[in-house]
Amino acid sequence: MKRLEKNKPEYLWKDRKRILGLPITFIRYRMSEDRLFFETGWLNTRGDEILLYRIRDISVTISFWQRLTGVGTVTVTSTDNSAPMLAMRNIKQPREVKELLHRQVEKAKIAYRVRYTEMMGDLGHPGPGGAGGIVDLDSDGVPDSLQFD
Repeated sequence: MKRLEKNKPEYLWKDRKRILGLPITFIRYRMSEDRLFFETGWLNTRGDEILLYRIRDISVTISFWQRLTGVGTVTVTSTDNSAPMLAMRNIKQPREVKELLHRQVEKAKIAYRVRYTEMMGDLGHPGPGGAGGIVDLDSDGVPDSLQFD
């Protein structure tokens, strides 16, 4: 049993979903150096995790009521099949959590040598290094060679 406790990840951040600013729910969020954990339930629990290098976008939303109670929502979009979007609702210090998460995501991408490229809407012009020839006549952001209609 002690060997299992040794492999337990060290959390850089953890919080619960809050109601009126109080952590009285059974929804828990945790972040280690390489994963973001989500767990819900009291008797029957369900947990999931997102590898940080798979995170594509992080956003913060703070409504009027959330500002009154000192919480906010951090939404994570990832390429993970089981959790493509995770909204961590009503957590304390959402802006600070977003920045911490952003720094850890960048560290994880460097460690795993992951690089994402993005497609822009104006693909008809040559890109860096002179890579041209991509045609997008209807300007929908998808190259015409990839459309099947």
